[in-house]
Amino acid sequence: MDPFVRRLVERLHDPSKPLSRNRHFHTFDTPEGRMALKVFRRLRSLQRDILACQAEGRRACISRRVNPAGEHRLELLMERLAGRRVSMLQAAEFELLANLPGVRDALEFRDEAA
Repeated sequence: MDPFVRRLVERLHDPSKPLSRNRHFHTFDTPEGRMALKVFRRLRSLQRDILACQAEGRRACISRRVNPAGEHRLELLMERLAGRRVSMLQAAEFELLANLPGVRDALEFRDEAA
């Protein structure tokens, strides 16, 4: 993940230093800014679903897989009363997700080979 995109995503999630999308519209009008908003929205959605799993008495499972090309992918599986959600995450996206409030405690980790 591009370091600039990562910093933007971190700032968007940080309540103590909010980054206004209206005030900084030039920043978010670039390809990197649009990517940061996309990642931010995806991680926020995953956080809500993970915490909802926990509230329903279930756990979200994270498993690490290595594909034949040698790329590491993280698979997030959430079994919920209302259905199932599977997301593939890059390592950098997972680091950002795990730093969100309540997420790390709600996850169950599994290591698997592809």
